[in-house]
Amino acid sequence: MTSAEQRELSRSHYSANEDHYDDQLPAHAASTPLVSQRVEGYDERHPNGDDFEEEKPAHFASTPLVQQSRSSRSSSPDGNEGFADYDDSFDDLPNSSVDEDDAPRADRNNARSRSGSHNHLRSATYSNTAGTRAEGAAHYSRRRSKKRHPVLKGILITLLVLVGVCGAALAWYVNVLNGKLSGDVTQDLRDQLVSVDSEDPFYMLLLGVDKSDEREESWGSDTSNYRADSIILARIDPKGQTVTLISIPRDTMVDMGDYGTQKINAAYSYGGAAYMTQVVSEFAGVDISHYAEIDFEQFTSIVDTLGGIEVTLPVAVSDMEYAGIDLPAGTQTLNGEQALELVRTRHAYDEYGAGDYYRAANQRMVITAIIKKILQSDATSWPTLISQLADSVTTDLDATELLSLVNQFKDLDTDNDIYSARCPTTSEYINGVWYEVVDDDAWQTMMERTDNGEDPYEEGQSDETEGIAGTATSGTTSDDSSSDSTDSTSSEPVYSGTVLVLNGTTTSGLAKNASSVLTKVGYSCSTGNSSSSSHESTIVVYNSSNSTTAQQEAQGVAETLGVSAEPIENDGAYSTETDVVVILGTDYADSQ
Repeated sequence: MTSAEQRELSRSHYSANEDHYDDQLPAHAASTPLVSQRVEGYDERHPNGDDFEEEKPAHFASTPLVQQSRSSRSSSPDGNEGFADYDDSFDDLPNSSVDEDDAPRADRNNARSRSGSHNHLRSATYSNTAGTRAEGAAHYSRRRSKKRHPVLKGILITLLVLVGVCGAALAWYVNVLNGKLSGDVTQDLRDQLVSVDSEDPFYMLLLGVDKSDEREESWGSDTSNYRADSIILARIDPKGQTVTLISIPRDTMVDMGDYGTQKINAAYSYGGAAYMTQVVSEFAGVDISHYAEIDFEQFTSIVDTLGGIEVTLPVAVSDMEYAGIDLPAGTQTLNGEQALELVRTRHAYDEYGAGDYYRAANQRMVITAIIKKILQSDATSWPTLISQLADSVTTDLDATELLSLVNQFKDLDTDNDIYSARCPTTSEYINGVWYEVVDDDAWQTMMERTDNGEDPYEEGQSDETEGIAGTATSGTTSDDSSSDSTDSTSSEPVYSGTVLVLNGTTTSGLAKNASSVLTKVGYSCSTGNSSSSSHESTIVVYNSSNSTTAQQEAQGVAETLGVSAEPIENDGAYSTETDVVVILGTDYADSQ
């Protein structure tokens, strides 16, 4: 059938069913003004029906669905059978073949005005297409989901690459750091070190070697050109939370087998760090698990990073000729340069006896002060400190192990659980050479106590440098010290508590005499002899961990004995068994 014939058939169908058309409108639709107007005015607007068809888009008349719809209406007496056929035919079409939204709005309005049953047609159409629309939405969602995946994959890949780059950078940095720390550690040295479990106590050899920049330029870097200037055997107990530092005098006489009788520091020039470790291990009778060689020139730069260290100097320290140091007595904050001068000087103590003893004591004190300051600092600063440490220390421990070790001691009681001592020796002139000759029995006892985690000194014993060499304090500056001094002076002395009285002179019976005086006013006393009999000034020390009034008790002791000594807090170098420790000097002996 041609297009002209279709149009003619359409006009015939409309004329024949014009009256029936109105009958098919739903009740509410027939009364709608717009619908009524359009139906009633149809003949006026389209007297012959030609204009109606001309208003349709060109493709509309030839659309199979429209043709079928018209055919169905012309063959159905009541208009329903044709719509049923229309619905069936629609189901056979592809999902995208017909969409009401594809037709112009004017065409849809005209189509509605032609048949009152068109609303029914739309309902049937939407009912049949509901499923296909839902499927289309699901399909669209799947397509969008697939499109997202490449973007997410790209982001994940980028993140993984960044993590990889950061991880590689960190690994590189740690390797560089470990190279600085352990680059000079030889296999011979590692063979001398004895491994222990991570939480077990271990011994570590700390060496200060006299490798100044000037000496290295003149002598070269070969170890045979140098000797160990400072020797400290450290016992470190992570589980017991104690640290013990024992100085071994560099002039200590030892038998080195093929090398004969030598000063112990000569071992470094004969065989470097490995042989030095072997000799000290045999001398002390303990296995050594770790090693650290300290460049004091660089090491004390950490002091500046920490903001200084707090120390108390019982006496003024002045040695401008050899060490360039001139520090007053009292509590003060030292910067890196001052700390370096303090660990170098020995002639500042010439009037008190062997200068090496006091220098060794100050070295232990500075190390103790640095440990205190590090443990008091924010843990986030530890990696920076480890990095700086790498410029001044050579050790078998890597950066991770050092950080772990510091973390293990974050709760260390630095006032009471860091012990400091010196190997018991006496100076002797043998075959034209000055040696420090060890007291074998006293040394064995000291190492037994140290190995058990105890104070190296027995009850009633002390280091001869006490009251003269410096002590490390806990975060107290000179300003704070003066304030504390004012407060303590204004406090009333306490005339009770436990007191250990030690004779630090050659005057026999002096400790017993002082003990009798103190007992009469209310103190409970015990007596003994100091390890040194050359104390000129009386020292009064208090243990605040034993009594909340220990400082006032110490003031009462000093007042009762009539000495001018200012009480100082125990830094771990003195006995902690009593509230107060008194080391009597010649000033007290002369007053009797």
